[in-house]
Amino acid sequence: MERAVALSKLAFVGFGEAAMAFAGSWTMRPAQISCYDLKTGLEMAAKYRAHGVEGCDRLDLALAGCQAVWCLVTADQARAAAEAAAAVAALPKGTVWLDGNSCAPETKRAAASVIDAAGGRYVDVAIMAPVQPGGHRVPVLLSGPHAAEAQTLLAALDMQASVVGASIGDASAIKMIRSVMIKGMEALSAECFLAAYRAGVANEVLASLEASNPEHAWAEQGAYSLGRMMLHGRRRAAEMREAARTVAGLGLGGGMSAASAAWQDRIAALDAAPGSDDLAALARRLLDRL
Repeated sequence: MERAVALSKLAFVGFGEAAMAFAGSWTMRPAQISCYDLKTGLEMAAKYRAHGVEGCDRLDLALAGCQAVWCLVTADQARAAAEAAAAVAALPKGTVWLDGNSCAPETKRAAASVIDAAGGRYVDVAIMAPVQPGGHRVPVLLSGPHAAEAQTLLAALDMQASVVGASIGDASAIKMIRSVMIKGMEALSAECFLAAYRAGVANEVLASLEASNPEHAWAEQGAYSLGRMMLHGRRRAAEMREAARTVAGLGLGGGMSAASAAWQDRIAALDAAPGSDDLAALARRLLDRL
């Protein structure tokens, strides 16, 4: 890897959990950080100020003069974000476009064609662990023709980036197929534990699970899964639809991932804040709304 070079300007497209985690934990910050997000208003302005970034009300203003862009929207908006950047014709030639969205390889390739045609350098990025509490030190995978250059840029930000392939889709395939298991287990937790509490047999089900797999903290992990779905279910559902697309593209159907997306959507639609890390309390809160 080449020596890391400090960035003079970096832009975020989308300023959600991942972008805030990076901007809030970088110790080797770019000289200037701009941001564009579809959400506006006083709450977003406060988030920009709290994280030391310049919020822009137009995408072209955020992109002007940047060397790199972190695209961190939702999976269903990744291609639209690339198309919007190309449409405003403000992406500086040679800008590294870091697509960190949880998308199928096919979606990443479609976005790459748009960015490359606009003069940018697209990189498929997979964020491989929760950004909280990991912050900017969360491991990320890179792939595509410009992955090595991206690794050098991210080293300047003290980030842990590994190149895993020369083709767009190599990094995202790893992330999406992993998500089949990780986000699928969340959906299974919802179906299992909500059914158990509604049937009045939760203690017996938990005891049986713990007897079969005592090394797994079932109640603790179940509460964590329900809490993540309550907070981020919409985003996770979009990711699981991309996971289903990934599996379908391999000729394997993707039905399990599609069903997981349905549960993520269903929990998110309840608009229930966790407010607890106790499985029984979370289950009751959700069952009251189902």
